[in-house]
Amino acid sequence: MSRSFFLKATVLMAAWILLLGVLSIRGFFANFSALPPRLVLALLPPLVLVLIFSRSHAGKAFLQYVQPQWLIYLQSFRILVEIGLWLLVRNGSLPVNMSFEGRNFDVLTGLLAVPIGYYCFVKKAWPPVVAMLYNIAGLVLLTNIVTISTLSMPTALRVFHNTPDSSLLTRFPFIYLPGLLVPLAYTLHIFSLRQWGMFRRSARQKDITITLTGR
Repeated sequence: MSRSFFLKATVLMAAWILLLGVLSIRGFFANFSALPPRLVLALLPPLVLVLIFSRSHAGKAFLQYVQPQWLIYLQSFRILVEIGLWLLVRNGSLPVNMSFEGRNFDVLTGLLAVPIGYYCFVKKAWPPVVAMLYNIAGLVLLTNIVTISTLSMPTALRVFHNTPDSSLLTRFPFIYLPGLLVPLAYTLHIFSLRQWGMFRRSARQKDITITLTGR
Protein backbone atom coordinates (compact mmCIF):
# COMPACT_ATOMS: atom_id res chain seq x y z
CA MET A 1 0.00 0.00 0.00
CA SER A 2 1.23 3.51 -0.82
CA ARG A 3 2.24 6.06 1.77
CA SER A 4 -0.38 8.47 0.37
CA PHE A 5 -3.14 5.99 1.21
CA PHE A 6 -2.16 5.88 4.89
CA LEU A 7 -1.70 9.66 4.94
CA LYS A 8 -5.23 10.21 3.58
CA ALA A 9 -6.63 7.71 6.07
CA THR A 10 -4.85 9.45 8.94
CA VAL A 11 -6.08 12.90 7.91
CA LEU A 12 -9.65 11.62 7.54
CA MET A 13 -9.52 9.97 10.96
CA ALA A 14 -8.12 13.10 12.60
CA ALA A 15 -10.83 15.23 11.00
CA TRP A 16 -13.54 12.86 12.25
CA ILE A 17 -12.11 12.85 15.79
CA LEU A 18 -11.99 16.67 15.78
CA LEU A 19 -15.54 16.97 14.44
CA LEU A 20 -16.93 14.58 17.07
CA GLY A 21 -15.13 16.49 19.81
CA VAL A 22 -16.36 19.92 18.72
CA LEU A 23 -19.97 18.77 18.22
CA SER A 24 -20.10 16.97 21.57
CA ILE A 25 -18.65 19.96 23.45
CA ARG A 26 -21.27 22.21 21.80
CA GLY A 27 -24.03 19.83 22.96
CA PHE A 28 -25.08 18.76 19.47
CA PHE A 29 -25.55 15.09 20.34
CA ALA A 30 -27.29 15.89 23.64
CA ASN A 31 -30.41 17.25 21.93
CA PHE A 32 -32.74 14.42 22.96
CA SER A 33 -35.85 16.00 21.44
CA ALA A 34 -34.55 15.37 17.91
CA LEU A 35 -35.68 12.23 16.08
CA PRO A 36 -33.92 10.13 15.10
CA PRO A 37 -31.49 10.62 18.00
CA ARG A 38 -28.51 12.67 16.88
CA LEU A 39 -26.13 10.02 18.16
CA VAL A 40 -27.01 8.09 15.00
CA LEU A 41 -25.00 10.72 13.11
CA ALA A 42 -21.91 9.56 14.99
CA LEU A 43 -22.52 5.91 14.07
CA LEU A 44 -23.72 5.78 10.46
CA PRO A 45 -21.39 8.03 8.37
CA PRO A 46 -18.35 5.82 9.07
CA LEU A 47 -20.42 2.73 8.18
CA VAL A 48 -21.35 4.14 4.76
CA LEU A 49 -17.72 5.06 4.10
CA VAL A 50 -16.45 1.63 5.18
CA LEU A 51 -18.95 -0.22 2.96
CA ILE A 52 -18.00 1.89 -0.06
CA PHE A 53 -14.28 1.56 0.61
CA SER A 54 -14.40 -2.21 1.13
CA ARG A 55 -15.76 -2.64 -2.41
CA SER A 56 -13.47 -0.11 -4.08
CA HIS A 57 -10.23 -0.88 -5.91
CA ALA A 58 -8.20 0.65 -3.06
CA GLY A 59 -10.19 -1.35 -0.53
CA LYS A 60 -9.54 -4.62 -2.33
CA ALA A 61 -5.84 -3.82 -2.55
CA PHE A 62 -5.77 -3.08 1.19
CA LEU A 63 -7.54 -6.32 2.07
CA GLN A 64 -5.09 -8.28 -0.06
CA TYR A 65 -2.22 -6.55 1.74
CA VAL A 66 -3.29 -7.00 5.38
CA GLN A 67 -2.85 -10.35 7.13
CA PRO A 68 -6.26 -11.83 8.04
CA GLN A 69 -5.39 -12.68 11.63
CA TRP A 70 -4.77 -9.02 12.45
CA LEU A 71 -8.32 -8.04 11.52
CA ILE A 72 -9.35 -10.50 14.23
CA TYR A 73 -6.60 -9.84 16.79
CA LEU A 74 -7.43 -6.13 16.92
CA GLN A 75 -10.92 -6.91 18.20
CA SER A 76 -9.31 -7.66 21.56
CA PHE A 77 -9.48 -3.90 22.26
CA ARG A 78 -13.11 -4.57 23.19
CA ILE A 79 -11.97 -6.16 26.45
CA LEU A 80 -10.67 -2.77 27.61
CA VAL A 81 -13.85 -1.07 26.37
CA GLU A 82 -16.01 -3.45 28.38
CA ILE A 83 -13.89 -2.94 31.49
CA GLY A 84 -14.30 0.81 31.01
CA LEU A 85 -18.08 0.47 30.66
CA TRP A 86 -18.21 -1.71 33.77
CA LEU A 87 -16.27 0.89 35.77
CA LEU A 88 -18.66 3.62 34.58
CA VAL A 89 -21.60 1.46 35.63
CA ARG A 90 -20.05 0.82 39.05
CA ASN A 91 -19.49 4.57 39.35
CA GLY A 92 -23.18 5.21 38.70
CA SER A 93 -22.57 6.98 35.39
CA LEU A 94 -24.20 4.43 33.05
CA PRO A 95 -27.07 1.93 33.41
CA VAL A 96 -26.19 -1.64 34.39
CA ASN A 97 -27.68 -2.92 31.11
CA MET A 98 -24.61 -1.54 29.33
CA SER A 99 -22.12 -3.77 31.17
CA PHE A 100 -21.51 -7.52 31.28
CA GLU A 101 -23.43 -7.49 34.57
CA GLY A 102 -26.51 -6.61 32.53
CA ARG A 103 -27.37 -7.23 28.88
CA ASN A 104 -24.01 -6.49 27.26
CA PHE A 105 -22.05 -9.61 26.24
CA ASP A 106 -19.67 -7.89 23.83
CA VAL A 107 -16.69 -8.79 26.04
CA LEU A 108 -16.90 -12.29 24.50
CA THR A 109 -15.85 -10.83 21.14
CA GLY A 110 -12.71 -9.40 22.71
CA LEU A 111 -11.86 -12.53 24.69
CA LEU A 112 -12.16 -14.79 21.63
CA ALA A 113 -10.26 -12.52 19.24
CA VAL A 114 -6.74 -13.88 19.74
CA PRO A 115 -7.71 -17.60 19.82
CA ILE A 116 -9.86 -17.25 16.69
CA GLY A 117 -7.23 -15.31 14.77
CA TYR A 118 -4.42 -17.62 15.79
CA TYR A 119 -6.07 -21.01 15.24
CA CYS A 120 -7.82 -19.97 12.00
CA PHE A 121 -5.02 -18.13 10.22
CA VAL A 122 -1.67 -18.85 11.92
CA LYS A 123 -1.94 -22.38 13.27
CA LYS A 124 -4.64 -23.18 10.67
CA ALA A 125 -6.13 -25.81 12.95
CA TRP A 126 -9.62 -24.35 12.53
CA PRO A 127 -11.32 -23.70 9.16
CA PRO A 128 -11.73 -20.06 8.05
CA VAL A 129 -15.51 -20.45 8.36
CA VAL A 130 -15.01 -20.27 12.14
CA ALA A 131 -13.66 -16.73 11.71
CA MET A 132 -16.62 -15.87 9.49
CA LEU A 133 -19.07 -17.05 12.19
CA TYR A 134 -17.07 -15.13 14.79
CA ASN A 135 -17.41 -11.92 12.76
CA ILE A 136 -21.15 -12.38 12.34
CA ALA A 137 -21.60 -13.07 16.04
CA GLY A 138 -19.44 -10.03 16.86
CA LEU A 139 -21.64 -7.80 14.72
CA VAL A 140 -24.74 -9.16 16.47
CA LEU A 141 -23.25 -8.47 19.91
CA LEU A 142 -22.17 -4.99 18.80
CA THR A 143 -25.65 -4.25 17.47
CA ASN A 144 -27.06 -5.44 20.80
CA ILE A 145 -25.09 -2.96 22.92
CA VAL A 146 -25.65 -0.09 20.47
CA THR A 147 -29.40 -0.79 20.63
CA ILE A 148 -29.36 -0.95 24.43
CA SER A 149 -27.50 2.35 24.73
CA THR A 150 -29.82 4.04 22.22
CA LEU A 151 -32.95 2.78 23.98
CA SER A 152 -31.56 3.90 27.35
CA MET A 153 -31.30 7.56 26.34
CA PRO A 154 -33.90 10.12 27.48
CA THR A 155 -35.68 10.29 24.12
CA ALA A 156 -39.18 9.43 22.94
CA LEU A 157 -37.77 6.03 21.90
CA ARG A 158 -36.59 5.11 25.40
CA VAL A 159 -37.39 1.54 26.44
CA PHE A 160 -35.02 0.93 29.35
CA HIS A 161 -35.96 3.27 32.20
CA ASN A 162 -33.45 2.13 34.80
CA THR A 163 -31.28 4.94 36.08
CA PRO A 164 -28.99 6.53 35.19
CA ASP A 165 -29.69 6.89 31.48
CA SER A 166 -26.98 6.59 28.81
CA SER A 167 -26.78 10.31 27.96
CA LEU A 168 -23.15 10.33 29.14
CA LEU A 169 -22.22 8.89 25.73
CA THR A 170 -23.24 12.13 24.01
CA ARG A 171 -20.71 14.21 25.96
CA PHE A 172 -16.99 14.74 25.51
CA PRO A 173 -14.85 12.60 25.70
CA PHE A 174 -17.33 9.72 25.95
CA ILE A 175 -18.67 10.49 22.47
CA TYR A 176 -15.65 8.58 21.18
CA LEU A 177 -17.17 5.32 22.39
CA PRO A 178 -20.09 5.34 19.90
CA GLY A 179 -18.39 7.66 17.41
CA LEU A 180 -14.96 6.03 17.18
CA LEU A 181 -14.70 2.68 18.98
CA VAL A 182 -17.99 1.25 17.71
CA PRO A 183 -17.06 2.14 14.09
CA LEU A 184 -13.63 0.59 14.64
CA ALA A 185 -15.26 -2.65 15.81
CA TYR A 186 -17.70 -2.95 12.89
CA THR A 187 -15.00 -1.88 10.41
CA LEU A 188 -12.77 -4.77 11.47
CA HIS A 189 -15.69 -7.20 11.15
CA ILE A 190 -16.71 -5.90 7.74
CA PHE A 191 -13.15 -5.94 6.42
CA SER A 192 -12.61 -9.48 7.71
CA LEU A 193 -15.83 -10.74 6.13
CA ARG A 194 -15.05 -8.97 2.87
CA GLN A 195 -11.53 -10.42 2.86
CA TRP A 196 -12.90 -13.91 3.51
CA GLY A 197 -15.27 -13.51 0.55
CA MET A 198 -12.44 -12.34 -1.71
CA PHE A 199 -10.19 -15.26 -0.76
CA ARG A 200 -13.03 -17.72 -1.21
CA ARG A 201 -13.83 -16.45 -4.72
CA SER A 202 -10.14 -16.55 -5.61
CA ALA A 203 -9.87 -20.16 -4.44
CA ARG A 204 -12.98 -21.07 -6.45
CA GLN A 205 -11.54 -19.52 -9.60
CA LYS A 206 -8.31 -21.47 -9.13
CA ASP A 207 -10.27 -24.71 -8.74
CA ILE A 208 -12.23 -23.97 -11.94
CA THR A 209 -9.00 -23.20 -13.81
CA ILE A 210 -7.40 -26.44 -12.62
CA THR A 211 -10.48 -28.43 -13.65
CA LEU A 212 -10.60 -26.88 -17.12
CA THR A 213 -6.89 -27.13 -17.83
CA GLY A 214 -6.30 -30.41 -16.04
CA ARG A 215 -3.35 -28.87 -14.16
